[in-house]
Amino acid sequence: MPDQRSVLILGGGSDIGRAAGLAFAAKGWTVRLAGRDLQGLTREADDIRTRTGATVSVHRFDALDTPSFDGFLDGLPALPDAVVSAVGVLGDQGAAERDVAEATRIMRSNFEGPALILGLVANRFEARGSGTIVGISSVAGDRGRATNYIYGSAKAAFTAFLSGLRNRLARKGVHVVTVKPGFVRTRMTAGMALPGLLTVDPDVVGNAIYAAVEKRTDVVYVARAWQPVMFAIRSIPERLFKTMKI
Repeated sequence: MPDQRSVLILGGGSDIGRAAGLAFAAKGWTVRLAGRDLQGLTREADDIRTRTGATVSVHRFDALDTPSFDGFLDGLPALPDAVVSAVGVLGDQGAAERDVAEATRIMRSNFEGPALILGLVANRFEARGSGTIVGISSVAGDRGRATNYIYGSAKAAFTAFLSGLRNRLARKGVHVVTVKPGFVRTRMTAGMALPGLLTVDPDVVGNAIYAAVEKRTDVVYVARAWQPVMFAIRSIPERLFKTMKI
């Protein structure tokens, strides 16, 4: 008999969100896709349902509308077994350096919104005594770089939040996973020159998320080459690092 556990995917209309939904649905989970674009989510839900036969529903969620978060969770059919946050925007670094509104959008979308909703989920999971939380962060948060430090700083904050949440809930029956995909071939990276060895497709990320939930992994570098690469970058002395263009 198929497993009827359920997963809520925040940012379910993104390429990674859709891939995660497909990965869970293929294993018999009930999938709830949440995001702002209900029409787009409905198309994704129909596709996942057709491919897998899984139960898939759609729910409106805006990561920047923080006052709506409790009502959103209260409105779900049931508290899910796992929640995946695939919310985030890359934004425009150059514009964000000059425009506070763009910098605010990037920071709120990649840290404030995802952290606050997952914090509320964490409280409900803790009260129940079970659940898995997955936050999609980024290798960009491992060290600030001139080319993307606004996005990277938000992801660094999100990584720290997930680490602290994992530590807090470790003995409460709730597991927290941090996923760092690196470069992914998505609509967000369209037009960028992506390094082949360090770039993966969305389905690889989706499968990695599912595997991390099942194996209760703590931190996942989806493209494994990123782990030594980021270790090397973090090890560069600051006096040297500030003269580099990376």
